[in-house]
Amino acid sequence: MSLTAHNPATGVVLHSLPSLDEAGLERKLARAAEAFRSWRGTPFPERARLLRAAAALLRKDVQRHAELMALEMGKPLAAGRAEVEKSARALEYCAEHGEALLADRPVDLGGPRAFVTHLPLGAVLAVMPWNFPYWQVLRFAAPNLVAGNVGLLKHASNVPGCGAALEQLFTDAGFSGGVFQNLAVGSGAVAGILRDPRVAAVTLTGSTPAGQSVAAAAGAALKKCVLELGGSDPFLVLPSADVAAAARAAASSRVINAGQSCIAAKRFIVHAGVYAAFREALVRHMEGFRVGDPLQEETEVGPLATSAIRDEVEGLVEDARAHGARVACGGHRLPGPGNFYAPTVLEDVPRAARAFREELFGPVAQLFRVNSLDEALRLANDSDFGLGSCVWTRDEAEATRCIRELEAGLTFVNGMVVSDPRMPFGGVKQSGHGRELGPDGFYEFVNRKSVVVAG
Repeated sequence: MSLTAHNPATGVVLHSLPSLDEAGLERKLARAAEAFRSWRGTPFPERARLLRAAAALLRKDVQRHAELMALEMGKPLAAGRAEVEKSARALEYCAEHGEALLADRPVDLGGPRAFVTHLPLGAVLAVMPWNFPYWQVLRFAAPNLVAGNVGLLKHASNVPGCGAALEQLFTDAGFSGGVFQNLAVGSGAVAGILRDPRVAAVTLTGSTPAGQSVAAAAGAALKKCVLELGGSDPFLVLPSADVAAAARAAASSRVINAGQSCIAAKRFIVHAGVYAAFREALVRHMEGFRVGDPLQEETEVGPLATSAIRDEVEGLVEDARAHGARVACGGHRLPGPGNFYAPTVLEDVPRAARAFREELFGPVAQLFRVNSLDEALRLANDSDFGLGSCVWTRDEAEATRCIRELEAGLTFVNGMVVSDPRMPFGGVKQSGHGRELGPDGFYEFVNRKSVVVAG
Protein backbone atom coordinates (compact mmCIF):
# COMPACT_ATOMS: atom_id res chain seq x y z
CA MET A 1 0.00 0.00 0.00
CA SER A 2 1.13 3.55 -0.66
CA LEU A 3 -0.08 7.14 -0.48
CA THR A 4 0.01 8.80 -3.90
CA ALA A 5 0.09 12.49 -4.74
CA HIS A 6 -1.22 13.75 -8.09
CA ASN A 7 -0.50 17.19 -9.47
CA PRO A 8 -4.00 18.75 -9.60
CA ALA A 9 -2.94 21.13 -12.38
CA THR A 10 -1.91 18.31 -14.72
CA GLY A 11 -3.24 15.05 -13.30
CA VAL A 12 0.29 13.59 -13.42
CA VAL A 13 1.43 11.35 -10.56
CA LEU A 14 4.04 13.21 -8.50
CA HIS A 15 5.21 10.55 -6.09
CA SER A 16 4.06 7.69 -3.90
CA LEU A 17 5.12 7.15 -0.32
CA PRO A 18 4.81 3.74 1.33
CA SER A 19 2.14 3.54 3.99
CA LEU A 20 2.83 2.10 7.41
CA ASP A 21 2.19 -1.58 7.94
CA GLU A 22 1.01 -2.90 11.30
CA ALA A 23 4.55 -3.31 12.64
CA GLY A 24 5.54 0.17 11.49
CA LEU A 25 2.53 1.73 13.17
CA GLU A 26 3.29 -0.12 16.38
CA ARG A 27 6.82 1.25 16.38
CA LYS A 28 5.49 4.80 15.96
CA LEU A 29 2.99 4.43 18.83
CA ALA A 30 5.61 2.91 21.12
CA ARG A 31 7.98 5.73 20.26
CA ALA A 32 5.31 8.34 21.06
CA ALA A 33 4.65 6.79 24.47
CA GLU A 34 8.35 6.76 25.27
CA ALA A 35 8.84 10.33 24.07
CA PHE A 36 5.95 11.59 26.22
CA ARG A 37 7.58 10.30 29.38
CA SER A 38 10.54 12.63 28.85
CA TRP A 39 8.93 15.50 26.92
CA ARG A 40 6.33 16.20 29.61
CA GLY A 41 9.18 17.10 31.97
CA THR A 42 11.00 19.37 29.54
CA PRO A 43 11.08 22.93 30.93
CA PHE A 44 8.88 25.50 29.22
CA PRO A 45 11.81 27.65 28.04
CA GLU A 46 13.28 24.69 26.17
CA ARG A 47 9.94 23.86 24.54
CA ALA A 48 9.63 27.50 23.47
CA ARG A 49 13.18 27.54 22.09
CA LEU A 50 12.45 24.53 19.90
CA LEU A 51 9.21 26.03 18.59
CA ARG A 52 11.06 29.20 17.63
CA ALA A 53 13.66 27.08 15.87
CA ALA A 54 10.92 25.41 13.84
CA ALA A 55 9.48 28.81 12.92
CA ALA A 56 12.90 30.00 11.73
CA LEU A 57 13.33 26.90 9.57
CA LEU A 58 9.93 27.43 8.00
CA ARG A 59 10.87 30.95 6.97
CA LYS A 60 14.28 29.85 5.72
CA ASP A 61 12.72 27.31 3.34
CA VAL A 62 9.48 29.16 2.58
CA GLN A 63 9.73 28.75 -1.19
CA ARG A 64 10.34 25.01 -1.00
CA HIS A 65 7.34 24.51 1.25
CA ALA A 66 5.16 26.71 -0.97
CA GLU A 67 6.17 24.74 -4.06
CA LEU A 68 5.34 21.45 -2.33
CA MET A 69 1.83 22.71 -1.52
CA ALA A 70 1.39 23.95 -5.09
CA LEU A 71 2.40 20.58 -6.50
CA GLU A 72 0.39 18.37 -4.13
CA MET A 73 -2.85 20.33 -3.70
CA GLY A 74 -2.76 23.28 -6.12
CA LYS A 75 -2.23 26.29 -3.85
CA PRO A 76 -0.78 29.30 -5.73
CA LEU A 77 2.76 30.18 -4.66
CA ALA A 78 1.88 33.51 -3.06
CA ALA A 79 -0.81 31.84 -0.96
CA GLY A 80 1.59 29.06 -0.01
CA ARG A 81 4.21 31.52 1.18
CA ALA A 82 1.54 33.33 3.21
CA GLU A 83 0.50 30.03 4.78
CA VAL A 84 4.08 29.26 5.79
CA GLU A 85 4.47 32.71 7.36
CA LYS A 86 1.19 32.38 9.26
CA SER A 87 2.27 28.96 10.52
CA ALA A 88 5.57 30.41 11.74
CA ARG A 89 3.68 33.13 13.61
CA ALA A 90 1.53 30.50 15.33
CA LEU A 91 4.63 28.67 16.52
CA GLU A 92 6.06 31.93 17.86
CA TYR A 93 2.78 32.94 19.56
CA CYS A 94 2.69 29.65 21.44
CA ALA A 95 6.37 29.90 22.30
CA GLU A 96 5.84 33.39 23.73
CA HIS A 97 2.60 32.85 25.65
CA GLY A 98 2.44 29.13 26.46
CA GLU A 99 4.22 29.17 29.81
CA ALA A 100 2.09 32.01 31.20
CA LEU A 101 -1.20 30.57 29.94
CA LEU A 102 -0.42 27.12 31.33
CA ALA A 103 0.93 28.34 34.67
CA ASP A 104 -0.77 27.22 37.88
CA ARG A 105 -3.83 29.37 38.60
CA PRO A 106 -4.37 30.20 42.30
CA VAL A 107 -7.86 29.80 43.76
CA ASP A 108 -8.83 31.59 46.97
CA LEU A 109 -10.61 29.11 49.24
CA GLY A 110 -10.21 31.29 52.31
CA GLY A 111 -7.85 28.89 54.04
CA PRO A 112 -5.82 26.07 52.48
CA ARG A 113 -3.60 26.72 49.47
CA ALA A 114 -5.48 25.85 46.31
CA PHE A 115 -4.73 26.10 42.63
CA VAL A 116 -5.52 24.66 39.21
CA THR A 117 -2.61 23.09 37.37
CA HIS A 118 -2.48 22.18 33.69
CA LEU A 119 -0.96 18.78 32.92
CA PRO A 120 -0.44 17.16 29.51
CA LEU A 121 -2.54 14.16 28.50
CA GLY A 122 -0.12 12.23 26.29
CA ALA A 123 -0.13 11.48 22.58
CA VAL A 124 -2.73 13.49 20.64
CA LEU A 125 -3.78 12.22 17.22
CA ALA A 126 -4.39 14.93 14.62
CA VAL A 127 -6.46 13.96 11.58
CA MET A 128 -5.72 16.83 9.24
CA PRO A 129 -7.00 18.00 5.83
CA TRP A 130 -5.24 18.84 2.59
CA ASN A 131 -6.59 22.35 2.01
CA PHE A 132 -4.20 24.16 4.38
CA PRO A 133 -1.65 21.36 4.76
CA TYR A 134 0.84 23.33 6.88
CA TRP A 135 -1.35 25.77 8.80
CA GLN A 136 -3.87 23.19 9.99
CA VAL A 137 -1.13 20.93 11.31
CA LEU A 138 1.01 23.56 12.98
CA ARG A 139 -1.88 25.32 14.68
CA PHE A 140 -2.61 21.95 16.32
CA ALA A 141 1.00 21.11 17.05
CA ALA A 142 2.19 24.40 18.56
CA PRO A 143 -0.02 24.63 21.68
CA ASN A 144 0.03 20.90 22.29
CA LEU A 145 3.80 20.58 22.17
CA VAL A 146 4.14 23.59 24.47
CA ALA A 147 1.68 21.93 26.86
CA GLY A 148 3.85 18.79 27.02
CA ASN A 149 1.79 16.53 24.77
CA VAL A 150 3.30 14.68 21.83
CA GLY A 151 1.80 14.75 18.35
CA LEU A 152 0.75 12.03 15.94
CA LEU A 153 -0.19 13.38 12.51
CA LYS A 154 -2.51 11.47 10.20
CA HIS A 155 -2.41 13.81 7.22
CA ALA A 156 -4.70 13.70 4.19
CA SER A 157 -3.68 10.94 1.80
CA ASN A 158 -3.29 13.27 -1.20
CA VAL A 159 -0.59 15.38 0.50
CA PRO A 160 1.86 12.73 1.75
CA GLY A 161 4.87 14.91 0.97
CA CYS A 162 3.54 17.67 3.23
CA GLY A 163 3.12 15.21 6.10
CA ALA A 164 6.66 13.92 5.70
CA ALA A 165 8.05 17.47 5.41
CA LEU A 166 6.38 18.53 8.66
CA GLU A 167 7.83 15.60 10.58
CA GLN A 168 11.25 16.50 9.18
CA LEU A 169 10.74 20.13 10.20
CA PHE A 170 10.44 19.20 13.87
CA THR A 171 13.38 16.81 13.63
CA ASP A 172 15.57 19.48 12.04
CA ALA A 173 14.47 22.00 14.70
CA GLY A 174 15.90 19.73 17.38
CA PHE A 175 12.84 18.01 18.83
CA SER A 176 13.72 14.59 20.18
CA GLY A 177 12.49 11.55 18.30
CA GLY A 178 8.86 10.67 18.88
CA VAL A 179 7.66 14.11 20.01
CA PHE A 180 6.06 14.75 16.60
CA GLN A 181 5.54 11.92 14.14
CA ASN A 182 3.82 11.58 10.78
CA LEU A 183 1.69 8.46 10.41
CA ALA A 184 1.51 7.47 6.75
CA VAL A 185 -1.82 5.66 6.96
CA GLY A 186 -5.24 5.92 5.35
CA SER A 187 -8.43 6.98 7.06
CA GLY A 188 -9.37 3.37 7.75
CA ALA A 189 -6.63 3.15 10.37
CA VAL A 190 -7.94 6.01 12.55
CA ALA A 191 -10.44 4.05 14.64
CA GLY A 192 -7.84 1.43 15.53
CA ILE A 193 -5.30 4.08 16.51
CA LEU A 194 -7.89 5.70 18.78
CA ARG A 195 -8.55 2.39 20.52
CA ASP A 196 -4.88 2.15 21.48
CA PRO A 197 -4.44 3.13 25.16
CA ARG A 198 -1.24 5.04 24.30
CA VAL A 199 -3.30 7.61 22.38
CA ALA A 200 -4.99 10.10 24.71
CA ALA A 201 -7.16 12.28 22.44
CA VAL A 202 -7.91 13.30 18.88
CA THR A 203 -8.49 16.48 16.90
CA LEU A 204 -9.93 16.49 13.40
CA THR A 205 -10.40 19.13 10.75
CA GLY A 206 -12.49 17.90 7.85
CA SER A 207 -15.97 17.15 6.59
CA THR A 208 -19.02 16.57 8.76
CA PRO A 209 -19.14 12.83 7.88
CA ALA A 210 -15.47 12.50 8.82
CA GLY A 211 -16.19 14.27 12.09
CA GLN A 212 -19.08 11.95 12.86
CA SER A 213 -16.88 8.92 12.23
CA VAL A 214 -14.00 10.14 14.39
CA ALA A 215 -16.31 11.36 17.15
CA ALA A 216 -17.96 7.94 17.27
CA ALA A 217 -14.58 6.21 17.54
CA ALA A 218 -13.41 8.65 20.21
CA GLY A 219 -16.66 8.25 22.12
CA ALA A 220 -16.37 4.49 22.09
CA ALA A 221 -12.89 4.83 23.59
CA LEU A 222 -13.99 7.63 25.97
CA LYS A 223 -11.37 9.98 24.61
CA LYS A 224 -11.56 13.74 24.20
CA CYS A 225 -12.06 15.05 20.67
CA VAL A 226 -12.07 18.48 19.05
CA LEU A 227 -13.83 18.80 15.70
CA GLU A 228 -13.48 21.62 13.18
CA LEU A 229 -15.82 20.70 10.37
CA GLY A 230 -17.43 22.27 7.33
CA GLY A 231 -19.09 25.61 6.87
CA SER A 232 -21.53 27.44 4.66
CA ASP A 233 -20.69 30.87 5.96
CA PRO A 234 -23.13 33.77 5.49
CA PHE A 235 -21.88 37.18 4.33
CA LEU A 236 -24.49 39.89 5.03
CA VAL A 237 -24.44 43.18 3.12
CA LEU A 238 -26.79 45.78 4.59
CA PRO A 239 -27.86 49.17 3.16
CA SER A 240 -25.24 51.28 4.96
CA ALA A 241 -22.34 49.05 3.88
CA ASP A 242 -19.35 50.19 1.85
CA VAL A 243 -20.50 48.15 -1.14
CA ALA A 244 -17.27 48.41 -3.10
CA ALA A 245 -15.18 47.17 -0.16
CA ALA A 246 -17.71 44.44 0.60
CA ALA A 247 -17.65 43.18 -2.99
CA ARG A 248 -13.84 43.05 -3.04
CA ALA A 249 -13.78 41.09 0.21
CA ALA A 250 -16.58 38.82 -1.00
CA ALA A 251 -14.73 37.89 -4.16
CA SER A 252 -11.46 37.32 -2.33
CA SER A 253 -13.09 35.17 0.31
CA ARG A 254 -14.82 33.07 -2.31
CA VAL A 255 -11.71 32.18 -4.29
CA ILE A 256 -9.16 31.87 -1.50
CA ASN A 257 -7.63 28.42 -1.92
CA ALA A 258 -9.86 28.03 -5.00
CA GLY A 259 -12.86 28.21 -2.66
CA GLN A 260 -11.66 25.20 -0.66
CA SER A 261 -11.83 26.78 2.78
CA CYS A 262 -14.24 26.03 5.61
CA ILE A 263 -14.39 29.68 6.71
CA ALA A 264 -14.61 31.22 3.26
CA ALA A 265 -17.87 33.09 2.79
CA LYS A 266 -20.20 31.06 0.61
CA ARG A 267 -23.70 32.58 0.92
CA PHE A 268 -23.94 36.29 0.11
CA ILE A 269 -27.11 37.70 1.61
CA VAL A 270 -27.61 41.20 0.25
CA HIS A 271 -30.24 43.84 1.03
CA ALA A 272 -32.36 44.77 -1.99
CA GLY A 273 -31.29 48.42 -1.68
CA VAL A 274 -27.68 47.60 -2.57
CA TYR A 275 -28.15 44.29 -4.37
CA ALA A 276 -27.65 45.53 -7.94
CA ALA A 277 -24.44 47.43 -7.14
CA PHE A 278 -23.01 44.56 -5.11
CA ARG A 279 -23.89 41.99 -7.77
CA GLU A 280 -22.27 44.00 -10.53
CA ALA A 281 -19.05 44.47 -8.56
CA LEU A 282 -18.89 40.85 -7.40
CA VAL A 283 -19.32 39.47 -10.92
CA ARG A 284 -16.68 41.85 -12.25
CA HIS A 285 -14.17 40.72 -9.62
CA MET A 286 -14.93 37.03 -10.09
CA GLU A 287 -14.51 37.28 -13.86
CA GLY A 288 -11.21 39.10 -13.44
CA PHE A 289 -9.27 36.52 -11.42
CA ARG A 290 -6.30 34.87 -13.13
CA VAL A 291 -6.86 31.10 -13.06
CA GLY A 292 -3.97 28.82 -13.90
CA ASP A 293 -0.86 26.89 -12.95
CA PRO A 294 -0.23 27.39 -9.21
CA LEU A 295 3.53 27.40 -9.85
CA GLN A 296 3.20 30.60 -11.87
CA GLU A 297 3.59 33.74 -9.75
CA GLU A 298 0.76 35.58 -11.51
CA THR A 299 -1.83 32.88 -10.75
CA GLU A 300 -4.54 33.92 -8.30
CA VAL A 301 -6.81 30.84 -8.46
CA GLY A 302 -5.38 27.37 -8.84
CA PRO A 303 -7.03 24.03 -9.57
CA LEU A 304 -9.27 22.15 -7.20
CA ALA A 305 -7.29 19.60 -5.25
CA THR A 306 -8.75 16.47 -6.84
CA SER A 307 -10.92 15.56 -9.78
CA ALA A 308 -13.54 14.23 -7.34
CA ILE A 309 -13.84 17.66 -5.72
CA ARG A 310 -14.17 19.34 -9.12
CA ASP A 311 -16.87 16.86 -10.10
CA GLU A 312 -18.73 17.49 -6.85
CA VAL A 313 -18.65 21.26 -7.39
CA GLU A 314 -19.81 20.82 -10.97
CA GLY A 315 -22.64 18.56 -9.81
CA LEU A 316 -23.85 21.07 -7.22
CA VAL A 317 -23.86 23.89 -9.78
CA GLU A 318 -25.71 21.81 -12.36
CA ASP A 319 -28.26 20.70 -9.76
CA ALA A 320 -28.84 24.35 -8.77
CA ARG A 321 -29.25 25.33 -12.41
CA ALA A 322 -31.71 22.48 -12.94
CA HIS A 323 -33.77 23.78 -10.01
CA GLY A 324 -33.95 27.27 -11.49
CA ALA A 325 -30.86 29.08 -10.23
CA ARG A 326 -29.30 31.56 -12.65
CA VAL A 327 -25.59 31.63 -13.48
CA ALA A 328 -24.30 35.22 -13.47
CA CYS A 329 -20.78 34.16 -14.47
CA GLY A 330 -18.73 30.99 -14.76
CA GLY A 331 -20.65 27.80 -14.12
CA HIS A 332 -18.33 25.39 -15.95
CA ARG A 333 -15.07 23.51 -15.72
CA LEU A 334 -12.18 24.95 -17.72
CA PRO A 335 -10.82 23.12 -20.78
CA GLY A 336 -7.55 21.25 -20.79
CA PRO A 337 -5.84 19.09 -18.17
CA GLY A 338 -6.19 19.64 -14.44
CA ASN A 339 -9.04 20.18 -12.03
CA PHE A 340 -9.85 23.79 -12.93
CA TYR A 341 -13.29 25.31 -12.42
CA ALA A 342 -14.28 28.83 -13.43
CA PRO A 343 -15.05 31.35 -10.65
CA THR A 344 -18.84 31.32 -10.55
CA VAL A 345 -21.74 33.37 -9.22
CA LEU A 346 -25.17 31.77 -8.77
CA GLU A 347 -28.34 33.77 -8.18
CA ASP A 348 -31.73 32.76 -6.80
CA VAL A 349 -30.69 29.32 -5.60
CA PRO A 350 -33.91 27.65 -4.40
CA ARG A 351 -34.25 25.66 -1.20
CA ALA A 352 -34.78 22.49 -3.22
CA ALA A 353 -31.27 22.70 -4.66
CA ARG A 354 -28.51 20.72 -2.95
CA ALA A 355 -26.28 23.81 -2.89
CA PHE A 356 -28.72 25.56 -0.56
CA ARG A 357 -27.90 23.05 2.20
CA GLU A 358 -24.56 21.51 1.31
CA GLU A 359 -21.11 23.05 1.54
CA LEU A 360 -19.86 24.30 -1.84
CA PHE A 361 -16.13 23.61 -1.63
CA GLY A 362 -15.04 25.47 -4.73
CA PRO A 363 -14.96 28.99 -6.27
CA VAL A 364 -18.75 29.37 -6.38
CA ALA A 365 -20.68 32.22 -4.73
CA GLN A 366 -24.41 32.09 -4.02
CA LEU A 367 -26.26 35.42 -4.09
CA PHE A 368 -29.51 35.97 -2.16
CA ARG A 369 -31.66 39.13 -2.10
CA VAL A 370 -33.44 40.12 1.14
CA ASN A 371 -35.60 43.08 2.17
CA SER A 372 -34.74 43.47 5.86
CA LEU A 373 -32.25 42.58 8.57
CA ASP A 374 -34.79 40.17 10.04
CA GLU A 375 -34.98 38.31 6.75
CA ALA A 376 -31.20 38.35 6.40
CA LEU A 377 -30.69 36.81 9.85
CA ARG A 378 -33.33 34.12 9.25
CA LEU A 379 -31.66 33.12 6.00
CA ALA A 380 -28.17 33.26 7.48
CA ASN A 381 -29.15 30.95 10.34
CA ASP A 382 -31.12 28.58 8.09
CA SER A 383 -28.13 26.27 7.81
CA ASP A 384 -26.87 23.10 9.39
CA PHE A 385 -23.46 24.77 9.71
CA GLY A 386 -22.22 27.44 12.09
CA LEU A 387 -18.54 28.19 11.58
CA GLY A 388 -17.84 31.73 10.35
CA SER A 389 -20.02 34.70 9.47
CA CYS A 390 -19.63 38.36 8.66
CA VAL A 391 -21.76 41.45 8.25
CA TRP A 392 -21.09 44.66 6.36
CA THR A 393 -22.82 47.68 7.87
CA ARG A 394 -22.01 51.13 9.24
CA ASP A 395 -24.96 50.92 11.65
CA GLU A 396 -23.75 50.04 15.14
CA ALA A 397 -27.12 48.67 16.23
CA GLU A 398 -27.26 46.37 13.19
CA ALA A 399 -23.72 45.17 13.85
CA THR A 400 -24.48 44.46 17.51
CA ARG A 401 -27.60 42.51 16.64
CA CYS A 402 -25.71 40.39 14.11
CA ILE A 403 -22.95 39.67 16.61
CA ARG A 404 -25.56 38.44 19.09
CA GLU A 405 -27.85 36.56 16.71
CA LEU A 406 -25.69 34.97 14.01
CA GLU A 407 -25.31 31.27 14.87
CA ALA A 408 -21.59 30.88 14.31
CA GLY A 409 -18.31 30.48 16.13
CA LEU A 410 -16.91 33.63 14.50
CA THR A 411 -18.47 36.91 13.39
CA PHE A 412 -16.47 39.61 11.63
CA VAL A 413 -17.87 43.10 11.04
CA ASN A 414 -16.74 44.90 7.86
CA GLY A 415 -13.97 42.40 7.23
CA MET A 416 -13.29 38.97 5.79
CA VAL A 417 -13.30 36.06 8.23
CA VAL A 418 -9.79 34.78 8.95
CA SER A 419 -8.19 32.60 11.60
CA ASP A 420 -5.57 34.13 13.87
CA PRO A 421 -3.22 32.51 16.42
CA ARG A 422 -4.41 35.01 19.05
CA MET A 423 -8.15 34.26 18.78
CA PRO A 424 -10.11 31.08 19.51
CA PHE A 425 -11.36 29.29 16.41
CA GLY A 426 -14.21 26.79 16.02
CA GLY A 427 -17.88 26.38 15.27
CA VAL A 428 -21.31 25.31 16.44
CA LYS A 429 -23.99 23.02 15.00
CA GLN A 430 -22.55 20.67 12.37
CA SER A 431 -19.42 22.77 12.09
CA GLY A 432 -18.06 20.96 15.13
CA HIS A 433 -17.17 21.65 18.74
CA GLY A 434 -14.16 22.64 20.79
CA ARG A 435 -11.73 25.45 20.02
CA GLU A 436 -8.31 25.80 18.49
CA LEU A 437 -5.96 28.79 18.69
CA GLY A 438 -5.87 31.64 21.18
CA PRO A 439 -5.73 30.92 24.91
CA ASP A 440 -8.58 28.41 24.54
CA GLY A 441 -6.48 26.24 22.25
CA PHE A 442 -4.02 25.52 25.06
CA TYR A 443 -6.68 24.06 27.34
CA GLU A 444 -8.46 21.53 25.10
CA PHE A 445 -5.93 18.73 25.64
CA VAL A 446 -4.67 19.28 29.16
CA ASN A 447 -5.82 17.90 32.49
CA ARG A 448 -7.01 20.97 34.39
CA LYS A 449 -6.39 19.47 37.79
CA SER A 450 -7.75 21.08 40.95
CA VAL A 451 -5.28 20.91 43.83
CA VAL A 452 -5.87 21.69 47.52
CA VAL A 453 -3.01 21.60 50.02
CA ALA A 454 -4.42 21.60 53.59
CA GLY A 455 -1.60 22.30 55.99
